[in-house]
Order: sequence, then C-alpha cells, then structure tokens
Amino acid sequence: MTGRPAQPPRPTGPARLRPRLPRPGLRTTLSLAFAAMAALVAVLIGTLGYHAAARLIQDDEMDDFTSAVRAVSGQVDRQKLFPGDFSDPSGLGEQLLHPIRVTAQALDPNGAVLPGTAHLALPTTRDDRELARAAEAGRTVTGVRRIDGNTCRVGVVSLGEGRGAVQIVQQLGDIEELLRMLRERMVAVVAAVVLIAGAAGWLVAGRITGRLVRLTDAAELVAASGRLDVPVPASGTDEVGRLGRAFDRMLVRLATAKENQRRLVQDAGHELRTPLTSLRTNLAVLPSMDRLPPAERTALLADLTEEARGLTQLVEELVALAADRKADEEPVEVVLAELVREAAARARRRSDREIAVDADDTVVTARPDALARAVGNLLENAAKFDPAGTSPIEVVVRGPRVEVRDRGPGIDAADLDRVFDRFYRATAARSLPGSGLGLAIVAEVAHSHGGTAFAANREGGGAVIGFTLAG
Repeated sequence: MTGRPAQPPRPTGPARLRPRLPRPGLRTTLSLAFAAMAALVAVLIGTLGYHAAARLIQDDEMDDFTSAVRAVSGQVDRQKLFPGDFSDPSGLGEQLLHPIRVTAQALDPNGAVLPGTAHLALPTTRDDRELARAAEAGRTVTGVRRIDGNTCRVGVVSLGEGRGAVQIVQQLGDIEELLRMLRERMVAVVAAVVLIAGAAGWLVAGRITGRLVRLTDAAELVAASGRLDVPVPASGTDEVGRLGRAFDRMLVRLATAKENQRRLVQDAGHELRTPLTSLRTNLAVLPSMDRLPPAERTALLADLTEEARGLTQLVEELVALAADRKADEEPVEVVLAELVREAAARARRRSDREIAVDADDTVVTARPDALARAVGNLLENAAKFDPAGTSPIEVVVRGPRVEVRDRGPGIDAADLDRVFDRFYRATAARSLPGSGLGLAIVAEVAHSHGGTAFAANREGGGAVIGFTLAG
C-alpha cells in the first residue's frame, strides 16, 4: 500500500505575509494625482465631445440620405419615369442627387441593375425585385446592407406600373473612417493632456516637496549626529516656509537649552567640588575625633553641619533651576500684596529681621509658587548682606514691579551686570554662605513671566534688587 508523499505544511500567520513594496514619495504621489485628475477630466470631456460630434455627423448623413430618397420619390410622383432616365451621367439622377453624397442606380422591371447606372456591386434582394414590378409609383423601402465588408444605407423607390425602381445608396465607410480618426485624435489629446499634467505636477510637486526634502534631510542629520547648527530651509510664506521657520526656532531653542545645560553642569561641578572637598577633609578627621580638644571637636561638628546645610541648599537650588516646573503649575490670578506679605512672614521667622511691606492692590496672572520663591530669594539675599542691620528690609510693590531694599554694603559697579549670573559671587560675598543661584532663580522666574530682573545701589547705602512682570 503506497500513500501520497507528505506535503510540506503551508505557512501560516506572518510567514504568509508578502513584503510590502516601498510607498512612492510625495513628489511622485502628487504627480500621479495630477495626471490622474487630468486624465479623468480629459476622458470625460473627450467622451462627451466624441459622442456629441458622432451624433452630429450621423444625423447630418442621415438627413442627406433622407433628403435624397425624398427627392427621388417626389420626382417619381410628379412625372412618369423609366430606368433609362437615370442612365445618362448627366441625367436625372445626377440632377437630383448632385449636392448630396449618395449614389443612385436604376433597376429594370426584372429587378436587375441597369448596366448604364451600375456604380456598386450591390446585389438586389427580393424586396428590390418586388418594388421594380410594383404598379404603384413612389413606394419606398429603406434599410442597411453590407457590401464587401462595408456598411451602406440603401433606399429603393418604385417607378410604378412595373417599369422598375431606383436604388439610392449611401456608403457609411467614410463616416466610420471619420469617426475612427476622431477617436484616435481624442485618445492622442487625452494622452498629451496626461503627459503635460504629469510633467506640470512633477514640477509643481518638486517646488513644494523640495523644501520638505531638505527639511527632512536636516531633521535626519540632527537625529543622527546630534548637531543643532544644521542650516534649515525657511524661505517662503506658505505652510512649508512656516514649518521651516518653526523648525529653525526649535533648533535655536534646543541649542540654547543644551548650552545652558552644559554651563549648568560645569558650574554645578565646580561649585559642588568645594563643599565636597571640605566634607571629605572633615570626615577624614572624624576617626581621631576623640583625641581632639573639646573646642576643636565643637568647631569640627559645626563645620560639618554648615557644609551639609550649604550642600543641601545648593542641591535644592540646582534642582529648582534645572527642572522645568512651568508645566506643573498653571498661571492664576495672584494678588501681589498677599503673596509678598506671606513671603515676608517666612523670611522674618528665618532671619529674625524686621521686614516692612508697602504694596498696592495689583493683581497679576502668574505662577504663585515660582513667584513666592523669587520674592523669598530676594529677602534672603537682603538679610544675608545686612545681617546686623537695624533698619528694616523694605519690600515695595507698585503695579507689576517688586523691589527689595536693604541697607547693606551695596553692590560694586563691576558686579551690577553679573549679579544674576548662575554661581556668580562678588568678591565681598565669597566669605558669606550661599551658592550664587538665588538671584539667578529670580531672573529666571521674571523672564518666564515676560519680565526682567534688575539691581541697583540705593541712595544712602544699600541695594535695590527686584523684578518686573508682564503687565
């Protein structure tokens, strides 16, 4: 017993999927769309035009044939005619049918074509012979016949009293040839329109997609290399031009953010190195702490505590400056006087300094937590530079402008333009605690609210530092 050889299992699932062909590019797609629309319109118009022209030609030819048959039939009714009247080349047939593109040939009483009038090898039919023997004059029969593969329209008119008949023949081959030429020209026109539309679509699509291709190349270069200085095509006022300009602005923002990040990392590394070095030095002394005098042990612990506190503050300020929290806090309407008084109360508890607030009833749209941090940093900065001051720290709010005034040593003229830089600390402030980030955070908050930060020396001594918000 033999069986059929086992057939290999048919692949199922993903193995049966055929690989997809790559999709054509946008330029090719637009060109094909142009060509397809042009072809559709051209075919529609060409078809309608062809049918209208064919109908006119056919109706015109039919009118000619009908007129010829009526002319012969009317002449037969008016006078007594014989087949021989149509035999002379200049005879009655020529006179009746000359303006019309038809042919006439006479039939004798037996239905045979009269030799002198034969123009076509058109065989006679039984109806033709009956009409040739008919007693009534003017009887007419029309129809369509085939002669050697050609189509003819034939009308037969009886002469009456058995004298014979007249055949009126219209060849339709010329009409068919004319219609064939018309069809060919229509097809040629449609093909030309499609080619022209495709070429025009290719050119137009090239102008549209050329910038998109360059923009895509720029995006791919940015993605592959990480470079942000790639030139971007940003010409034109259309959507592609707008896209290019938006992409260029995005690259500028990314480059700025990347540079700020690099600077922040470098500055943070530099600033963190000092307290960490001090902590390592003090930690190295801890194993022999029991052998130190009590005063040195107290100083060591105080130093460790201060370094840890300073390091914690530095890390907190770094996180606050580096983290983008704008998306986490929605702008709301804020009464500046209430926010400033709350910040002043907190600063008063921390520094044990008197703080006077002079604020109007201005209401702004802002992020309250960020704004409170900026005001708090200004107050901490004023308290730090005037620790033993007897005059109160003043906070003045006039419209969207907030300024903090102190009676400290003031700011050197060389430092006025740099007090808001990250990690910048003036020479007089290097012995004081701090990270150099407090005022940088103030400037960042003001900038994010559409305003600016400012610093100046106060008349009579001290400094005036603050910020403005968008009105």
